[in-house]
Amino acid sequence: MKGWRAINTSVWSFRSWLGLDKAMGTRTLLLIAGLLSAVGVGVLTVKFGVVGAMVVPALWLGVIYCIFLYKKPELGLMTILLYGFVLPFFAREFYPIQFGIGIEGLFLITFLATFLGVPKHKWANLSNDLVILTAIWFAISVLQVANPYGGSIVGWFQELRTAGLYGLLVVMLAFLLFDTKQHLNIFIGLIVILSVFASLNGARQLYYGLLPGEQVFVQDNAITHLIWGQLRVFSFFTDAGMFGAMQAHIALVTGVLIFGPFRLWVKGALAIATVILLYGMLISGTRGSLFVIVFGAFAAIMLFKSYKVLVIGVLAGILALGMLKYTHIGSGNYHIYRLRTALDPQDASLNLRFENQQILRNYMKDLPFGGGLGVIGAWGHKYNSDKFLSKVEPDSYWVKVWAMYGIVGLTIWFCMLLYIIGKCAGYIWNIRDQGLRVKLIALMAASIGTFFASYGNEVINRVPALFIVYITWVFVYVSPKWDKHLEPAAINRHV
Repeated sequence: MKGWRAINTSVWSFRSWLGLDKAMGTRTLLLIAGLLSAVGVGVLTVKFGVVGAMVVPALWLGVIYCIFLYKKPELGLMTILLYGFVLPFFAREFYPIQFGIGIEGLFLITFLATFLGVPKHKWANLSNDLVILTAIWFAISVLQVANPYGGSIVGWFQELRTAGLYGLLVVMLAFLLFDTKQHLNIFIGLIVILSVFASLNGARQLYYGLLPGEQVFVQDNAITHLIWGQLRVFSFFTDAGMFGAMQAHIALVTGVLIFGPFRLWVKGALAIATVILLYGMLISGTRGSLFVIVFGAFAAIMLFKSYKVLVIGVLAGILALGMLKYTHIGSGNYHIYRLRTALDPQDASLNLRFENQQILRNYMKDLPFGGGLGVIGAWGHKYNSDKFLSKVEPDSYWVKVWAMYGIVGLTIWFCMLLYIIGKCAGYIWNIRDQGLRVKLIALMAASIGTFFASYGNEVINRVPALFIVYITWVFVYVSPKWDKHLEPAAINRHV
């Protein structure tokens, strides 16, 4: 303390020597900073053009953001979620700038702000089985670097980020930073608004054309994104498959929320959002997204624990799937026709996936611990092209986990997620606050739908779905503290 006072006295003595009082000194320092910024912008513009001119303003915005982040560390986790939505867009339009490292940068400064700003007693929130399970899975993923299959270390590291690291970091931050109902409401509002914008941006791609980076992407991926001359819309996301699955995920959230005890205008807004999101799902041409709705809706029915909801939900599901399977209503529309093929057991794409799984089944007999992280899928193509597994498309995150971790790892992962789902269901069934309960059912049902739909596509392991699912689990875990109808003793039993 004495040292700080001495430094403070020295600074103000120097400012007094310059003839500045406190108010005048502050204005002078701001003036000097402004002049230096102007000079910096001028120099960088001359040397690097428009990009250079953006550096100094970006730095100032970064400083302002860090000030707010220090005061409200939860802003960092919300920013990470937002960044996860728009990252692929910036990566396409401003290639070759590597925006992916930005996620790690945001995690770093958010953890720093959390360490400095979160009270010591809140760190006890990390003492729960969800953190332990994600930490164990991260440790298993780290140990895969020693897998005798001999994959690339670079490929291992790239896969490690989404396979184990991000989930652990998100869970830890969410337990430390999201501790009120307001945080839950902000989270739901943010993912719904971002997803609606994504659908509108998808409509822009379909009806008004593509941006330069998007055009390059479609040219490079014409086999999967131009089917019979029809564009599969991908919006802000990495590809059409991810876009469709995420729109289905959030459409299920808004659709379930309509049944909550909310004001009429809120229900109306949710209904409009649901229609927009389902349209986004449709124009993505992603047939697997249908199963997010199917499995998620079934999960919602189970979580409601209401016979009335069960009967209505089952009948509605049978009617909807029956119309898709046994009629030709709407088949004149390409997008509806493509969605209908998801229920065709003779579909060529579906049978190709089964063939690839048979190839893997024969090959994996001698690899109980798999081939290691990064040996299959995108990172396999890039860093392990000499390996057999890199030449087989997983087309499924379940299959990818099997190929990377082996049957042992797949069993651990599958049991871990089923345990989390079961425990979250137990928490939800004991919530008596109807508004809170419906919100948790909406989020959890969509997460369950995404988990099962990941059998057909890589979804649950990719940003932003990964962030949304893991944060959902955290909200369910902490929700008993918010249940206003529970007695304190009951709350302690559920924490």
